[in-house]
Amino acid sequence: MSHLLRTSRVLAWLFFTGLSVAIIVTSGFYLYLRPGLPAVEQLLDIKLQTPLRIYSKDSRLIAEFGEKRRAPITIEQIPTIQLQAFMAAEDARFYEHFGVDIKGLARAAIELISTGSIQSGGSTITMQVAKNYFLSRDRTFIRKFNEILLALQIERELTKNQILELYLNKIYLGNRAYGIAAAAQVYYDKPINELSLAQMAMLAGLPKAPSAFNPLANPERALIRRNWIIGRMRDLGYITEDAHELATSAPLTASYNATDVEVDADYVAEMARSELVRRYGEDAYTDGYVVTLTVDSNNQQTATNALRAGLEAYDRRHGFRGPIGQIDQETLDSQEASDLVLNYPYVASLIPALVTEVNDENLQAKVHARGIGDAIMPFETMTWAQRFKTEDLRGPSPEKPSDVLATGDVIYVHHRSEEPENRETPTLPSVSLAQVPRVEGALISLNAQTGAIEALAGGYSFRQSKYNRATQAKRQPGSTFKPFLYLTALENGITPATVYNDAPIVFEDDELETAWRPQNSSGQFYGPTRLREALYRSRNIVSIRLLRDVGIENTLDYLRQLKIPADNMPENLSLSLGSGQLSPMELARGFAVIANGGFDVSPYLIERIEDANGDTLYNAPETVLCDEACIKQQTEQPENPEPLIAITENTEGNLTESTAPKDEPTAKEEGGKIESPDTRYMMRLADERSVYILHSMMQDVIRMGTGRRALALGRSDIAGKTGTTNEQKDTWFGGFNNKIATTAWVGFDQPAPLGRREFGASTALPIWIDYMKVALDGMPAATMPRPNGIVNIRINPETGKRARPGEEGVFELFREEDAPAPITAEENSTSGNGDSEDLSRQIF
Repeated sequence: MSHLLRTSRVLAWLFFTGLSVAIIVTSGFYLYLRPGLPAVEQLLDIKLQTPLRIYSKDSRLIAEFGEKRRAPITIEQIPTIQLQAFMAAEDARFYEHFGVDIKGLARAAIELISTGSIQSGGSTITMQVAKNYFLSRDRTFIRKFNEILLALQIERELTKNQILELYLNKIYLGNRAYGIAAAAQVYYDKPINELSLAQMAMLAGLPKAPSAFNPLANPERALIRRNWIIGRMRDLGYITEDAHELATSAPLTASYNATDVEVDADYVAEMARSELVRRYGEDAYTDGYVVTLTVDSNNQQTATNALRAGLEAYDRRHGFRGPIGQIDQETLDSQEASDLVLNYPYVASLIPALVTEVNDENLQAKVHARGIGDAIMPFETMTWAQRFKTEDLRGPSPEKPSDVLATGDVIYVHHRSEEPENRETPTLPSVSLAQVPRVEGALISLNAQTGAIEALAGGYSFRQSKYNRATQAKRQPGSTFKPFLYLTALENGITPATVYNDAPIVFEDDELETAWRPQNSSGQFYGPTRLREALYRSRNIVSIRLLRDVGIENTLDYLRQLKIPADNMPENLSLSLGSGQLSPMELARGFAVIANGGFDVSPYLIERIEDANGDTLYNAPETVLCDEACIKQQTEQPENPEPLIAITENTEGNLTESTAPKDEPTAKEEGGKIESPDTRYMMRLADERSVYILHSMMQDVIRMGTGRRALALGRSDIAGKTGTTNEQKDTWFGGFNNKIATTAWVGFDQPAPLGRREFGASTALPIWIDYMKVALDGMPAATMPRPNGIVNIRINPETGKRARPGEEGVFELFREEDAPAPITAEENSTSGNGDSEDLSRQIF
């Protein structure tokens, strides 16, 4: 007994010694590591890395920026069965332990001793939260000890539901999906509460190895893992045997589902992205900002489609430039067509396709289109494809498919339409021949009353070219500049009835280096012409004579008053023909000033910014068009004015904000903006009577002039102006009613002639019409209210003077002070010779 007693004492001594050493070592580790552990309270303040999301004003997703897909969710939004699936897979005793699973740790320790590395971890959900939020992924003993200590702290300071919610929002589940809500979207395109038991178990199997158990990359291993979890759920009493049998027999239904972008608006998305990065830096991609833009999804999609259709229509008019690639017969025989077309990208709505057969007898070609498969291209879709030679010259019209295509050609096609589902005999899809346009364009639509951007398309395809022509391209506006010249003239006492001679003119001007012999686009001259007719017929010679009368400096000064950039404007008579340079956005803004009756306009794109919690960080201020009474009220400044936000355009063409004091002299003294955080007051820049008369003149451009195609809209409230520059390098149409102003531009990025028969009316105007047809749909007629101080007088259309009694005449609008003098009895009794002499002096 004494030997047994001595042995027991030795063992007891060794046990207590070992325990003491373990306690001392553990305490030492704790004291060493504890100062470096983060405070658990930080967990509640951590911002989950949530992408930047950009929406239209009607809540349609435009874009998502950020490496990680995440949609934070509360535990109340997660079905109980889904929580149980994760606990069955990761930590069945989650609601029972104190943050550490002793059995799991013992297993991990044995693996570490026997193999020198940790194979299975033994981590609880709480330990995974500690690792995911605070610690590195190094598989070391020190990191594991840190993890244990932090898990114990977390369990003391947070509830189990808080811990589980943090875990389910943080875990990585493959394919850039972080958190369970994002994974449900990525793999099943469903919200979490619509998943089946089998789908929930599949997601629960991913945290252990997001790649190895991924249903897209490794469906067999994923199925085994899923069914094991379902079995665990049955064994733990979470589900019934029937539910187990049903779920394990369910097929894999996972597929890759990228976030569905609902509006094709890459150019405005990029403008918003760059603005958010300017404000918040790189955190913009991870802090979960939600940005609502001013664009309407329907208008924006229409703008994108209208611009693309217009550019494609121009491109077809000038012929087919041939295939984008050619694959030899040996390669065709040795490789699958579906693999060969993968080398060619989609461009906008155009699909790359490989010609596999050309059949002249059946008048069709067979192609293999990327994403569609085998398809038929009828010859009727190729008849436009005369060979391109130059912008003014094409080859003969094709008579059969082989005149256009050959087997092995790689081309672009449009998917025409799906075949009816009830067709008894299956047929191949139908496609039409297309090509990527070389020509480019832009369309900008502004709310004329507020400056909000209703729609913006900066080119044919953002993926093909990120250059935003709407804001960054500086081009000659051509005759779309003329309304600003005519408004300057109206402000200076010249009237729509003023007659100018449309006759040849030659200028010897040092600024122009050589003699300048301008002419009209038709090459003809039309003699004495009233100003109204000169505008709607876009007579160049009249515009030149008009600028000479008004004065170049006066005109440039007035442009600055209208806040139209004059830095790139020539200081010679070519200014009258729009030889300066403006971006489409700048021109659209100028037309918006005319559209709203002469008030300042500041284009803006961002309506609201919210943080990840839904709290509003920024709201665009309300816009007020400020006339005399408003000016008087707003110029009564408080003693300590608050700083306010002013919208400007930066050098990259993006709309940004800067701060300025409310009592800034420019705002009060130069007709600028007087703003507050809640309201933006836009001052009057032009006399409303002159603007009203100009509206009338520009409406005649639609009724009788170069914009007659717009009559197809069937509206009486629209006005506009076409524009074409020398050699047809730039073509434009700007038009509006009192509520909305839209400008379209077409041209090559490197200025070059578009072709002899291409004008603003044939290239830009159809794009404008296609857009405005939708933008104005359901909108009541919106014309500028007639201001006081306007008179209607019947005039002689030949002389522009008051018509005598019994004389044929037309009615014209005048500002009261500019109206023709009444006819005296003496003038009424004289012959017409005096009038002819006066007219000669006037027009020459």
